Amino acid sequence: MLTKRTKKILLNAKRNGWVLEPDAKQILAMAGADVPRFMLATKNAEALSFAHDIGYPVVAKVVSPRVVHKSELNGVAVGIKNDRELKSAFRRFSIIEGFAGMLVEEMLSGLELIIGAKSDFQFGPVVLIGMGGTAVEIYQDVSVRMAPLQPKDALSMLKGLKAYEILKGFRGQSAINQKALMRLLLLFSDMIMEMQNDFESIDLNPVICYKNRCVVADARIMLNPAAKS
Repeated sequence: MLTKRTKKILLNAKRNGWVLEPDAKQILAMAGADVPRFMLATKNAEALSFAHDIGYPVVAKVVSPRVVHKSELNGVAVGIKNDRELKSAFRRFSIIEGFAGMLVEEMLSGLELIIGAKSDFQFGPVVLIGMGGTAVEIYQDVSVRMAPLQPKDALSMLKGLKAYEILKGFRGQSAINQKALMRLLLLFSDMIMEMQNDFESIDLNPVICYKNRCVVADARIMLNPAAKS
């Protein structure tokens, strides 16, 4: 069942039509997904304090109800190494329309995947996994199944990717944690079944996987405009 906190986030997000990233990550974390350490900073001092707590380098992203695609407005700064660069990012983001703060989070590296869902009018929630990141349209390497997923479905989706050999470790590269990735797929499937009347589409891109973890580094939840309050 959806928690009271999740229901409140979804209700408050209806006026924008989508869930801002910090709130989307809260929903995912409450569902059991692994997310980066992050905070929403509305002041420079807050951003700096958090960066000192978790250590540089960090990632910074603009948070605004007017900005769905942050990268199109240069609203993402990766590999911030010091206070000067973090202050510069805050200053740049603060002039973007609708600025509501800056998301600061730990920086991770690994294989980038996408996990997504759409709520189909006829068939209900559909789950997708594929090669992700900024080049997701170039790879066009995805597996799709109807939810809810069973463990055998999750494994079949992974094996259905052209890039499955990369997941296992290819030419000396480390294999990713497939158990963690399958766990994420299954809990994501459970989550969207509970939210199927609330959302239109969900994109987790990238999901960063390596030998220890599979972490949802970015998340966007678009809401169903026809959903009842």
